[in-house]
Amino acid sequence: MMGHEFVRKSLELNLFFARIAKEHAFFIEVALPWKNSNLVQEADMYKNEFANLLAEAVRLADGVLSQDFLNAGEIVTPLTLDAERASEFYSGYPLNTEITLAELTLGGAVNPNSKTLVDEVVSLNQRAMALTTGLIGFKSRLLNDVLSCAVFNFNYPLLLDHILREACFYLNMLEGIQSNVTLDPVTDLVQQEIFWNRIMAEHAKFIRGFLDPTEEQLFNTADNFGKQFDALTTQAQMLINQPSSIPVVTEESRRATTAIRDFKTQGTEGLITCQIRAIAHPLLGDHVVREANHYLRLLSLS
Repeated sequence: MMGHEFVRKSLELNLFFARIAKEHAFFIEVALPWKNSNLVQEADMYKNEFANLLAEAVRLADGVLSQDFLNAGEIVTPLTLDAERASEFYSGYPLNTEITLAELTLGGAVNPNSKTLVDEVVSLNQRAMALTTGLIGFKSRLLNDVLSCAVFNFNYPLLLDHILREACFYLNMLEGIQSNVTLDPVTDLVQQEIFWNRIMAEHAKFIRGFLDPTEEQLFNTADNFGKQFDALTTQAQMLINQPSSIPVVTEESRRATTAIRDFKTQGTEGLITCQIRAIAHPLLGDHVVREANHYLRLLSLS
């Protein structure tokens, strides 16, 4: 697979997940008290290292990937830049918005793949695997410290567990691509639906928890999404033994994900314009919008 498919899958994966990982580090960084300045500095290091990785992926991807992928809203959205600037303002911690500007101007496929590009992408994947392995260790230590009351932070323990699972998922995908592992399409689809339906359910629950108590309507909407995706996760798990039901569950997942994506988009706009009362950074809103867009693209490929 060390050709066009390898390059495409690798760059698509890294463009999406390297930004996700960079933002995970930012969310950890801004949620820790200064007493734990060593952890703040470690999170900042991972934020900067993933920013460098993402910048390299952007450089390699220009003129290589399809315009449809670049327009899917999973690597950047029309709200990303404003969300970053607002979150920088609120937190005082810098974000490299130059990468976002570069992503907004990425061009679609015009250049043929070359041996040099393949070698560069192999190297990019190796760097991503090493960096993600380190991030997994950092998140695991932090989660254990939080659960044992050795460290206080403003992220829910479930959120820390959530972003740890996403990092493990990223690493597993990288290892599969780098090792040229061919997955059964049906099995892969079922595993993706199990994973992402759970992620969508938890997003809804985090949104519910970050809202001000006065935002009752938004609270109830988020709560309903959480219950809906919990049910879809259970249905997806049953597909392992009931593959004939895949089209029905996939369509239900697609409809629900479209609805929660629109809800998240409205919420992100509300956070950016200060129209929603909540204790969430605008970038967290845009972050979960992109994850929904990513999942929708995966569902569209089924």
